[in-house]
Amino acid sequence: MKLKAVIIDDEKSSRDILRNYLSEYCTQVIVSGEAGTVSDGIDMIRQVGPHLVFLDVEMPFGNAFDLLGALPERNFEIVFVTAYNQYALDALNQHAAYYLMKPIDIDELIRAVAYVEEVVNREEMLKDRVLSSRSPKVEGKITLPQQDGFQVLDVSEILFCRADDNYTEIYLSERKLLVSKTLKYFEDALADFNFVRIHKSFLVNINEVVRYKKGKGGSVVLSNGKELSVSASRKKILLSHYE
Repeated sequence: MKLKAVIIDDEKSSRDILRNYLSEYCTQVIVSGEAGTVSDGIDMIRQVGPHLVFLDVEMPFGNAFDLLGALPERNFEIVFVTAYNQYALDALNQHAAYYLMKPIDIDELIRAVAYVEEVVNREEMLKDRVLSSRSPKVEGKITLPQQDGFQVLDVSEILFCRADDNYTEIYLSERKLLVSKTLKYFEDALADFNFVRIHKSFLVNINEVVRYKKGKGGSVVLSNGKELSVSASRKKILLSHYE
């Protein structure tokens, strides 16, 4: 599958270098448009409908985050290309698939494109399908600390876990438990039971995921109808569990 891409960078020399690198080393990418400002970039994205946007951060009359704010219902992957490493956290919060530093390292560019290609291909394959995990349900129990002792719970009863500072909310089909352990603790404790970290705030039982929805970072729908966001950096791991 060819990936339609748009390059948005105010420096023409930077656009030329990236376009040439893609042409030589990432032949699965077709550069379908370029822009040098935020407003032109928004118009170009709406016109092309790309799979992938290579996006500089600092531009005249706005920046990358202004552009993304104007496209809340986006359906493309983002690779930030910038000379400024202080934007990495903001890029993560904007569901960027990858963060490339200028001058561009060709190996890193190849890895970024390969990541996006795999995610896009798998999203297309799973689009509008009811999902069934390739992994069978794993039976087991987990001990949850309580103020007056502990509770033993079947892991199969857990739909998902949500981070709440140094606490974790455990969501079951009919109730919710609050436990004084971090989400990282449960990520490690449930690693052998088909639970996947899909976001900094969410750990899900993959056997309870019934649908995947494309969009701003993507989301999953669970068997109880609850919809949870998926971070772009965690899509590949999640989608690998499904045919």
